Amino acid sequence: MKTNAYAAVAADKPLVPYSVERRAVGPHDVEIEILFSGICHSDIHQARGEWGNSTFPMVPGHEIVGRVVAVGAKVTKLKVGEMAGVGCLVDSCRTCGSCTAHHEQFCEKGAAYTYNSTEMDRTTPTHGGYATHVVVTEAFALRVPAGLDPAGAAPLLCAGVTTYSPLRQWNCKAGDRVAVVGLGGLGHMAVKLAVAMGAHVTMFSTSPSKQADATRLGAHAFALSTDPATFTTLAGQFDLIIDTISAPHDYNAYLGLLRTFGTMVLLGVPPTPSPVAAFALLGGNKRLVGSMIGGIKETQEMLDFCAAHNVVSDIEVINADQINAAYERVIKNDVRYRFVVDAKTFHGA
Repeated sequence: MKTNAYAAVAADKPLVPYSVERRAVGPHDVEIEILFSGICHSDIHQARGEWGNSTFPMVPGHEIVGRVVAVGAKVTKLKVGEMAGVGCLVDSCRTCGSCTAHHEQFCEKGAAYTYNSTEMDRTTPTHGGYATHVVVTEAFALRVPAGLDPAGAAPLLCAGVTTYSPLRQWNCKAGDRVAVVGLGGLGHMAVKLAVAMGAHVTMFSTSPSKQADATRLGAHAFALSTDPATFTTLAGQFDLIIDTISAPHDYNAYLGLLRTFGTMVLLGVPPTPSPVAAFALLGGNKRLVGSMIGGIKETQEMLDFCAAHNVVSDIEVINADQINAAYERVIKNDVRYRFVVDAKTFHGA
């Protein structure tokens, strides 16, 4: 099945209208007519070859929400007409220790990512959500609960689970003091989710202009990370820090904000290694950890949680022909806080 799309044809070229072939719906497959597709910063890294593993032509997009229009004969998870989503993964081996523990993102045989990857046959290229339709095995399709705004729900498939997973893993709960570092696509979701879990949330930002937004999103306090006094005043105050910054910064300063046995979780990927002093961890048995998206079970749990607490992403909806301009705006941090493409505009691509 041919479907209209937008693709990166080379690392140094803008994305252009493209036609991609989707497989026929098999017995366990679901065909989704895409309604909205979020733009993740990782789409830009991949489309521009910045991570060194890009294959072209590439149809990016792993924040997909749409309506089921066909199901295979053996599908039981979804029905035609229901809302469904696709996140960062479209398959895995399903048999290794990681997969059976519901951590398919760490499949020991290598997961099939939604784009710039291959199906588990290691031959068939995968193409993502900048398109009108996608076909995926039902095991990797997500139910999008009724009541969630489909446009605002699209970024939950990456930004949502990326922030939900560490909050759950480190047992964020009512009464905890949580710091969120960086108010962007990930940071604004971390604030919303931590507040919904009952935590007292402090937003750290380099920009005083973000204070009003932090308050609107539900943060209880705001701290300016460019002020050295911040790190003295708030030393030893936090149970959990969610660090979303991808620019180089001093991890040691933030570790000083943790309480004894506190945890700092890295979600951002700075371009160069960051030094960590041993005593920044030893003093108080503190933990510096990383977290990468979440498995399918956890992603579904996140969607259900968001529906129960009325949590979606703050978005700006754009047309397909605005994708290249949106990429430039993301790089300049000129979006609050996620671009989402209206997929019906791919029909005219």
